[in-house]
Amino acid sequence: MQPVEPQTRFEELDPPVKHSWVHKLGVLLFIIVCFEVGAFLVVFPWTQQWETNALANLAPWVRDVWSNSYFRGALSGLGLINIYISLAEVFRLRRPTADRLKVSTL
Repeated sequence: MQPVEPQTRFEELDPPVKHSWVHKLGVLLFIIVCFEVGAFLVVFPWTQQWETNALANLAPWVRDVWSNSYFRGALSGLGLINIYISLAEVFRLRRPTADRLKVSTL
């Protein structure tokens, strides 16, 4: 049986895409929004204003769910996921492109 060659070689790959400043600005705004929503979701369910809002008074079963600690914890967990996504995007934005990487050829 003959060895199978890979479909694409490194030389045949497309060069890395250069992103414009508009794309970078969009990513930066996404990072800021994700971080702010995450920080809000981590902190707000545990404040006094959480108990005294209009959504909690819609129906008795909504009030029970709204004041449940597990529900608050789930929202805080979603907030932590948002913060993680924003930090991952920061590191992805700061990662050097392939043309700036130094490759050793031994």
